[in-house]
Amino acid sequence: IAYHEKKLGQLFCDHSSQDIIAMLKKECDRNHVAIELGVKTNGITKTNVFELSTTRDRYTSESLVIATGGLSIATLGATDFGYRTAKQFGLTVNPCRPGLVPLTLKPEDLTKFQRLAGISVDAAVSFEDAIFRENILFTHRGLSGPAILQISSYWQPNRPIVINLVPDLKMADVLKRHSQDKTTLRNFLKDYLPSRLCDILCEHFLDNKPINQYPAQRLQEIAHFLNHWEVIPNGTEGYAKAEVTTGGVDCEELSSKTLESKKVPGLYFIGETVDITGHLGGFNFQWAWASGHAAGQFV
Repeated sequence: IAYHEKKLGQLFCDHSSQDIIAMLKKECDRNHVAIELGVKTNGITKTNVFELSTTRDRYTSESLVIATGGLSIATLGATDFGYRTAKQFGLTVNPCRPGLVPLTLKPEDLTKFQRLAGISVDAAVSFEDAIFRENILFTHRGLSGPAILQISSYWQPNRPIVINLVPDLKMADVLKRHSQDKTTLRNFLKDYLPSRLCDILCEHFLDNKPINQYPAQRLQEIAHFLNHWEVIPNGTEGYAKAEVTTGGVDCEELSSKTLESKKVPGLYFIGETVDITGHLGGFNFQWAWASGHAAGQFV
């Protein structure tokens, strides 16, 4: 399958992700894998072997692999089936929440920034020790874009994220060099940021005077804001917009070699059911396929 690599090691198909689906289906056909659609599992039990009761038939097997994904995008059929199964067999399931998801803003912040919907800015976004340098996107509900999606997997509610709007510059030095300029702060910032964003920042956070009229201390405060803007999100856009689910079956419950449960022989958990979350750019797909391959060597 032809692919190309973008920044940060992200891999994308040259043509379409449908190429991946076609490849997987071809492999299934070649290995005589039966795919049964529209079948619901009513219950799973185990004595000597696993027994599955479904809406179509009853099945028995020595091995059972749970590859049912997480809670993200319920419209595609996502459910908590994998987590419920893990709990049924006594495995620890770590709390789940949306990951790689847009963040919403508090109403008072949203009124300030809704006018910027569609504006994108290259920025560095951080939360505690995690930091991502990519674009952020202002939306009608808050913030999105690659850097925001990435940091959402680390963000904790009621805590601020830090946005560096000019990550290539130390604005304290820049403003010090231009401290005698007669241009207004708004016009000065338009050399570094989108015009509409400058308008909002000056209107609500900074103010707009000629630079040479600001005391040195105030210029330091402005510089700090531009390099260290703290935003406390209101929440996320939830599983409907999340690309992944963080949390899941605790890794300590599984063999790192086979993904088999340490408590229940023959029971395997792979992919997004496990508490492993990758970055954007194909890493979660890679984990799903790699963990499936690992389990597949031992079932």
